[in-house]
Amino acid sequence: MEYRKLLGTDLTLSAVGFGVWTVGTTWWGVKDEKMGKRLLRQAFERGVTFFDNGDTYASGRAEEMQREALGDVRDQVVVASKFGYDIYNNPERPGQQERPHDWTPTYLRRALEGSLKRLGTDRIDYYQLHNPRLDAIGNDELFAELEALKAEGLIRAYGTALGPALNERQIEEGMASVRERRVPTQIIYSLLEQLLGEQLLPVAERQGVGVLARVPHASGLLEGYMDLNTTFEPGDHRNWRLTTNEKRKAWMEDGLKKVALLQPFLQGRSIGQLALQFALHSPAMASVIPNIYDEAGLKTYTSLDDARALSQDEYAQIQALYADNFGLTTNLIGEVVR
Repeated sequence: MEYRKLLGTDLTLSAVGFGVWTVGTTWWGVKDEKMGKRLLRQAFERGVTFFDNGDTYASGRAEEMQREALGDVRDQVVVASKFGYDIYNNPERPGQQERPHDWTPTYLRRALEGSLKRLGTDRIDYYQLHNPRLDAIGNDELFAELEALKAEGLIRAYGTALGPALNERQIEEGMASVRERRVPTQIIYSLLEQLLGEQLLPVAERQGVGVLARVPHASGLLEGYMDLNTTFEPGDHRNWRLTTNEKRKAWMEDGLKKVALLQPFLQGRSIGQLALQFALHSPAMASVIPNIYDEAGLKTYTSLDDARALSQDEYAQIQALYADNFGLTTNLIGEVVR
């Protein structure tokens, strides 16, 4: 496992992280908590030290699961969580709709206290604003409180996690995070979905600020198992992509055509490993967070160092394909939930 500095902080992360939302919620088809906790433990045993959580995931249950799986190795891992959604006064909404945000310093304190208790720790290493808009990133009182919490030792570093859906608005939010706040940011980024990364990563490199990437496999397109007959269980968030023929064509049909053009790059690596290597190409990228929901995926992604390295020439060839939209006339719909 490779380990990288999260630029702008004193944290060192495993280059492959674990997004606890895949096992702490049912949005990716994992409904067995025992299996979810087993995957978390196996990830640690395979070198993963960065675990990314959020208090809104199953209304805090995902944080409790992390404590139950990894509490005895707390000091050997980097614990990240997120805040902002008011989970105490607003129940979960159908269809994974966003809850109302509360960005007041008072709520920040309450949210942190709840996460610390559920995670079984006295500090959170990396605490993130969860899907903030520009008003939250520009909230001086909120950031003053984050600095106070850092001074008190309750958090070690903080940043933003942009979302929930990939769109052009997040370019402004990412720039505000990196340029104005000088804090790391988590983005949706893959070799098929570069809207935000292609704008933000060069700026982050110049500013010396770290970036994290989630959904580096484009919600499964770059995992190697999908075909036109693939379906998802009820409750799996990817079903929303396939609700109309237009969405199916834009995401799955055209996406699979693009994946087919990547096959020449798979000598010595899987498509899933290629996706992670691509996302990690920038020196500003501290860690990528694939969607891990089974042992096969976990083993593939944590064996990244065994794969043939991605050369600069290969990277340039992939970027040339992307710049030409892989020769297609339609684009992927740039929306990814959380």
